[in-house]
Amino acid sequence: MLKNFFLTCSGVDKNLIENCSNGEQNKYVGIGATVFFTAVMATIAGSYALYAVFDNLYVAIFFGLIWGLLLFNLDRFIVSTIKKSDSKLKELLQATPRIILAIIIAVVISKPLELKLFEKEINQVLLTEKNQMTLDNKIQIAQQFTAEIEKINSEISSLKAEILSKENETIALYETYIAEAEGRIGTQKLGKGPVYQEKREKHDTSLIALSQLKKESSEKIHNKETAVASLVSNQKLLETKSQPIISNFDGLMASINALGQLPALPSLFIFLLFLAIETSPIIAKLLASKGEYDYKLEENESAIKTWVQQQMHQREQMLQADISIDHKVYRDIREDEELYSYKQKMARELMKLQAASFYKKQQKML
Repeated sequence: MLKNFFLTCSGVDKNLIENCSNGEQNKYVGIGATVFFTAVMATIAGSYALYAVFDNLYVAIFFGLIWGLLLFNLDRFIVSTIKKSDSKLKELLQATPRIILAIIIAVVISKPLELKLFEKEINQVLLTEKNQMTLDNKIQIAQQFTAEIEKINSEISSLKAEILSKENETIALYETYIAEAEGRIGTQKLGKGPVYQEKREKHDTSLIALSQLKKESSEKIHNKETAVASLVSNQKLLETKSQPIISNFDGLMASINALGQLPALPSLFIFLLFLAIETSPIIAKLLASKGEYDYKLEENESAIKTWVQQQMHQREQMLQADISIDHKVYRDIREDEELYSYKQKMARELMKLQAASFYKKQQKML
């Protein structure tokens, strides 16, 4: 039963292979097994590849089975249509389309498996890229707020500097009237005289102005500090909103790009492995020598071709004979006087009817 199944997988003519030797049958059993197990491997690899893309087990298995059946049918068709001949180049040319397709399939299938095999190394590359993207993102976002924050902080510094300047001025006035009272400067008289009172009034006026300035500036500084805090909050909010986008930067294309940054030799070996699997049915058929089954198949095809050519030749001869007979029959009819007189009479009657009809139409028009 298993032998019969593998013979079916090889695409051979069962009526011919049954009359061949066991060695010849075993050769095609091996080819059929190669076709079958290649389809099984394609199903597994295709299912995983689709699972890596869609992240759905049932969808991956379903389409993986379809993928495997498609390649099974394709390999079986190509293996069965490669005719063994004395020229290996001719056989290779027949298999060239399937080999090209195998290269494409090997690339498509090997990439998801490479992503799984080198998952840890890829994650390390992606982590480095994410960290760099996070830093770049913060710099870009900060550029949107830095100018405004610096402008407001400069205004706050100006207000504080104005207050400090007024405080220094007030302190200086205080020191002046105290020194006047102690007789260290000015009139150098101890006690609170007119000059002392004048300087005291200047200090008190400056102190009131300082108090008013602090009150007004304090409100302005508070508003500006609130504005700065709001800008900083918006900056952090924007960073927080954009961070999930960076964190999710681990899709299929990002992983493939990260894989491209790893050493190429391991990926090459995996690709060659899948290429060997995909081309194994064709290679098995190309390596197989021309045997008993191939000669019998060639004989049957030659017999059918000869029979078809004979049938076509006979039909062509019959056609030529019919044409010759028709020519002779119509030539004899052309020489028949009775038929000529009859057709002449009918033509005359027809022309009379046409003339009468034309005459009636002219009468109606007049």
